[in-house]
Amino acid sequence: MELPEFAPGLSARVELTVTDADTAQSMGSGDVPVLGTPRLLALAEAATVAATARQIPGGITTVSSRAEVEHRAPSPVGRRVIAQATLTKVDGPKLLFEVTVHDGDTQVAEVRIERVLLDRQRFIARALGD
Repeated sequence: MELPEFAPGLSARVELTVTDADTAQSMGSGDVPVLGTPRLLALAEAATVAATARQIPGGITTVSSRAEVEHRAPSPVGRRVIAQATLTKVDGPKLLFEVTVHDGDTQVAEVRIERVLLDRQRFIARALGD
């Protein structure tokens, strides 16, 4: 499998308006009506996927292998949060991202995500036990 080359600095952003379904109450990660950490992590992951989407060749994908989340501030229902992912390091098949999440001028979270480049079909076959 020939790995695509990605350069540090590659970035993308994704946005989310917090709904009831995104809250800690709805996700089972707490009992407060604010953006739940699992949903915040999913948003950060979506930003990392978007950063590589335009350059990744067919048959290749990335999967998350590690994440570190610092969720610092609450975002209530109705607020718009923006996740900005930047590729900071490439180590063979490993792509290391720094993601910042903002709610207006407030930094809601910092997330570090490691993704691994791999053959999509082989990964699926292995997951299915083939």
